[in-house]
Amino acid sequence: IKKQQQDVLGFLEANKIEFEEKDIAANEENRKWMRENVPEDSRPASGNPLPPRLFNDSRYLGDYEDFFEARENNAVYAFLGLTAPPGSKVSEHLPLRQ
Repeated sequence: IKKQQQDVLGFLEANKIEFEEKDIAANEENRKWMRENVPEDSRPASGNPLPPRLFNDSRYLGDYEDFFEARENNAVYAFLGLTAPPGSKVSEHLPLRQ
């Protein structure tokens, strides 16, 4: 879990993507919020959802596997619900509309 969290945080920091990290280990309110906001179909069969879980405000985006797949496909900005910055690999591969 820690390695996955560091991977996500490292990517966000390296790409200067603003984020807010919420500690669910030390904060019961954050833990409760995450449990309530992970959709039923994205929860494990037993137990509670484990971090890292990504949200854009209160909209659930996915877990580490979803993030990793988006990164592998150069689609992280779309996954995060953000516009890719000019000059990024993602914006270079998007077809131009005229």
